[in-house]
Parts: sequence; structure tokens; C-alpha cells
Amino acid sequence: MRQSPYIAILIFTVIILIIDLYTFHGFKKVNISLTKDVKRLLKVVFWIIPVIIVTGLISLVFFRSSVSPEKGMIVFNYFSGTFLLFYIPKLIFILFNILDDIFHLGKFTFFKLKSIKSNNSDSKKITRSTFLTRSGIIIAGIPFLSIIYGIGWGRFNFIVRKSNISYPNLPKEFDGFKIVQISDFHLGSFLSNKDKVEEVVELVNAQNPDLILFTGDLVNNLASEVEPFIKSLSKLKAKYGMYSILGNHDYGEYVQWDSPEKKRENIDKLINLQESVGFKMMMNESEKITIGNSSISLIGIENWGLPPFPQYGDLNKALENVEQSDFKILMSHDPTHWDAQVVEKTNIDLTLSGHTHGAQFGIEIPGWRWSPVNLRYKQWGGIYKNNRQVINVNTGIGFIGFPGRIGMPPEVGFIQLKIDN
Repeated sequence: MRQSPYIAILIFTVIILIIDLYTFHGFKKVNISLTKDVKRLLKVVFWIIPVIIVTGLISLVFFRSSVSPEKGMIVFNYFSGTFLLFYIPKLIFILFNILDDIFHLGKFTFFKLKSIKSNNSDSKKITRSTFLTRSGIIIAGIPFLSIIYGIGWGRFNFIVRKSNISYPNLPKEFDGFKIVQISDFHLGSFLSNKDKVEEVVELVNAQNPDLILFTGDLVNNLASEVEPFIKSLSKLKAKYGMYSILGNHDYGEYVQWDSPEKKRENIDKLINLQESVGFKMMMNESEKITIGNSSISLIGIENWGLPPFPQYGDLNKALENVEQSDFKILMSHDPTHWDAQVVEKTNIDLTLSGHTHGAQFGIEIPGWRWSPVNLRYKQWGGIYKNNRQVINVNTGIGFIGFPGRIGMPPEVGFIQLKIDN
């Protein structure tokens, strides 16, 4: 039985109220000389934010049926962005406020038990409270500014992530072969920024790719999200072709359909639209890429993911026409498939995946890259090797859930195959 939306809204409102009451309690500790009018204004501004958040949630729940899924997802993205913008900093500030309260509770208890009185204890309390509270405000400002950057600029800071991968069994005609991997476009999130898709297309073509491989999640939910971008996507060019697979979002699993037939129509429409812009869809099948007298096998499967994600992928079926001795490239949207069915179970040389987005948040310095998504995915971003077998996990171009990227820029993957002498 599905939980009543009334209960969900009530629980959310109570949580918001607790966070804001405790945050406001902390702010009042800061001894700043302000006029009564300014303090009154700040108080109104402070409390109007939770009112807007809760009102927005109510609107999302009760008017979702009157809004198209495409627009509904955009509204949800910006609701979640606004929520994270204000409440992650508040939670950080609360931690400092809790430390301050714990310290003074312990101090009060100690003096009470020892019956010790200090004439200047109050002044020390004010000083320490002010220090901890102001420190909390300053440190909470870091994620606040980071989220603003991620929403305003980070989500469109497209980069090319380049890798060279060497193999001893790569046919000599493929030495220097250039693959551009793109993944997780989530085109529905670009409906109000259509020029950015054109920018990605230009960036891809600038790499002069031999092969363009798209590893799933072209849309958020509906095939119709592709239609405004047909002209831009049709400009993608690769010397030996463009191939695509489906990701978990491409199946329309997160939409309530009137019938299974409507859902199937949506999938068929998405496949047709991708083929109309030049992609060959790989649905548990393989294809030879030939240069001269040599070839490699490209294998593409439908989405295979750990629950709750669907497992439509059939690797055995896709390998039916592949020779054991072929150099093999597998396109599989979810990187968990690599450990589950590929590495040490097949002799597939290179696997290309997406799906994780790198959580759209991370930290990267030379030689080290981290994202909280590594708590769920062993392979979540970049190149991973197991002996001669390699997987590259592309952290995607688009965004969903949170309308931004922080320290995890949208990427176009560039892989050059080399012969390992």
C-alpha cells in the first residue's frame, strides 16, 4: 500500500520545522549590533524560506497530475536544488550549534555538581558561543556557495576526459582508433537550455571520432524529450558510425502508464528517434567494426542493473555471433554488470558504462578522485582494470534530481586504443 501524500508532507514539514527552529536558536546567539528593523527583516527572510519549500512540496504533490512529466521533472529539479541550497548549510551550522550546546551543558553540570561559581563564566560563554556560531556560519557558507556554483555554472562546464588504453591483441589497423563515449544526457533537463546540447555536439565532433558510443539514459522518462534536440543531435558525426544502448531511465520505468502498450510505444518511439539522428541501437546484439582486413566486435546490451534497476540485458544473446578471438568492446549502461557477468567470466576487453553521474558531486585533484557514490558503486568514474580487462565509467553529461554539478563536471569521454607492444 502506498503511503498517503498527506503523511509524507506532514513528516517533511515537521523535519523542516525542527531544523529551522534549531538553526534560528543558533543564530540568536550571535551578538551583532543591528537595528530592530533589520533584525525583523532578517527574521522574516529566514522564515519565508521554509514556507516556500513546504508550499513547493505541496504544489508538487497535488498538482503533479496537471503537469506534463517533462515539465514536472524540471520543477522537481529546481525544488530539490532550492532545498539543498538552504538545508545542507543549515545542517552543517546545526552541528556547530550542537557542539556549543553540549559544551555548555557539560560546563553547567560540572559547576553545578562542584558547587563552583565563576563571576566571569557568562562572559566566557558568550565568547565561545559567538566563536562557534560564527565559525558554523562561515563553514556552512562553503556548501552554500558551492551549490550556487554547481547550479549556475558547474552543470554546463563540459570537459573532455581523455584516456589511452593499450592492448596486445588489438588489430594493428585499430592502433590509434578514437572512441568518443557520451552517456546520461538526460535531455529533459536541458529543455530550458537547448543551446547547451549544441555545445556538447560541437565538443564531440571536435574530437574527430572514429566511433561515437552512447551508453544510455538519453532521456529522463519520455521519448518526446528528444524531439526539440533532433536538429542538434543530427550533427553528430563519426567515421565508422554511432551506436547507442538504453539506460534505466529510457524505459519509462518512473512514469505511471495507462497501459503496457503505451509504455512499449514510448520505448519504440525513443529507439526510432535515436535511429533518425544516426545511431544504431544495440539491443542485446553485436556488430563488426571493420578497417581494411581487420575487425573488432562491438557488443551492446539493454540495461542490466542491480535491483531496483531493470535487468533486460542478455549478454549471452549479445555474444552469440562474436568469435572468441575477436577484440571486444561492450556497451553496458550500469557498471555493476562488469563485476557480475563480465570480468573474469568473459574475455571482453573493454567495457563502457555510465549511470552513476559521479553523484554529480565530488572532489578531484591530480592523482585522486572521490565521490560519495563510491559507497554504492565499486566502479563509478574513470578507468578501472582487472588484468587485461578494462572498464571506463563515464560520469555523464546531464543531471537529474539535483540541477547542478559540484566538482564532477559533465564529461565527454575520449578513448584512444593503442597496441601494447
